[in-house]
Formats: sequence, structure tokens, C-alpha cells
Amino acid sequence: MSAKAYVLIEGAAGTIPTIMKKIRGIAGVNSCHPVTGQFDLIAFIEAADIPDLGKVSYSKIHMIAGVIRTITCNVIELE
Repeated sequence: MSAKAYVLIEGAAGTIPTIMKKIRGIAGVNSCHPVTGQFDLIAFIEAADIPDLGKVSYSKIHMIAGVIRTITCNVIELE
């Protein structure tokens, strides 16, 4: 079974296209889209387990230059 999450990303002004391009090139990122509202981008990520999911979210996405803040929302199964 794999772990999945949505990562909400806030970026510095003028950096969103560059951040999005870098995120889309990260292994484990299924999609990344610009959005309106409090955050600038939303990425859907998948990994083997929760620790690996954290590595994608924090070690790879959060560390990109221009990223101000991220919030990772783990997907849960209700059925």
C-alpha cells in the first residue's frame, strides 16, 4: 500500500512558475497545479509509506528556493 498526500505550497512573489517546474520534476509527485487562495500551488504526492512521504514533502519540496511554507495533508481511507 502506498501513502498519498496533498501538499499546499506558499511561494515568494515571482517564484511560482520556477517552483512549479522544479516540483513537477521530483520523483513521487503525481501533479502540481497553481491555485488561487491562501496557497499558490497544490501538489499531489505518493510514496511507499508515511516516512517516505515526509521525505518528498519536506526534504524535496519545502527546501526549494522561494518556498515560504508548506502544509502536508495526508490522504486517509474511510472505507
